[in-house]
Amino acid sequence: MRHSLRETWSGLRRNLAMTIAVVVTMAVSLSLLGLGVMTALQVDKARASLYERISITVFLCTEKTQGGRCEPGKATTDAQREQIQRTLEGNPEVSEVVYESKEVAYAEFLKVYADSPVAGTRTVEDMQDAFRVKFDNPENYAGVVAEAQGLQGVQAVQDLASVLDPMFTWLRGIQWATIIMSSMLLLAGALQIANTIRMAAFTRRREIGIMRLVGASNVYILLPFLLESLIAAAIGVVAAGAALVAAYWFIIDQTARPAIPAVEWIGAGELLVALGTITAVGIALAIVPTLLATRKYLRI
Repeated sequence: MRHSLRETWSGLRRNLAMTIAVVVTMAVSLSLLGLGVMTALQVDKARASLYERISITVFLCTEKTQGGRCEPGKATTDAQREQIQRTLEGNPEVSEVVYESKEVAYAEFLKVYADSPVAGTRTVEDMQDAFRVKFDNPENYAGVVAEAQGLQGVQAVQDLASVLDPMFTWLRGIQWATIIMSSMLLLAGALQIANTIRMAAFTRRREIGIMRLVGASNVYILLPFLLESLIAAAIGVVAAGAALVAAYWFIIDQTARPAIPAVEWIGAGELLVALGTITAVGIALAIVPTLLATRKYLRI
């Protein structure tokens, strides 16, 4: 073991510039990979949290509204309102239907614009009555929306999912861009490790030949090379892990969570998943290129 440690230290000093390049590449690429994992976990958690609160609002016609299934100059009749409510309540995807009268809508309007001149521009008759609809499975909202839009007396259907879906699509794009960039850098790191080990093996080719002649085992010969790559990878993993912890602490825990409490943010468990992922990938990137490079160029 003393020989292996001595050879490892010698190899690290001899290829110091290459080792530093490997460490930097590994640290950056693993940081990006970890951020990609954390982003994916955050998107899934936020999507599940927000989609649980999704409801749609079915606005009914008034004498002044146009479009939808409204008749010009006519409000939704009592018969149409009852038919709309029965249809919504009969849909198996719907868990709750709440009717909101014009008076309730006006009271909510006054509450929102209590300190604004806008409050005096509307009356009860200017408001639209509506149905608030909640779901057993919020992701199955599209069928209910389509059904409600086809009912006579419905002016418009508003759903929060149409706002959330583009946002989650954009976040998914950022996640995949981060993972692709990190994968390219990880490939560069793996190639650098393989090249560093190949150069180290070439430098020690006479010593390796002698060890083979005296019957040294494959493990004995490979161990210094493995330790070199593992040490470089370990430093890269520690640096990337520190970057992830700092990002979690400053961006999520100290900034995003207090600023946007309505969103469920990732916690320590998700951070540990990201740290475990970069650790496993870092170890694999240290071992696999080393084994391939030594088997090809040293023919062990």
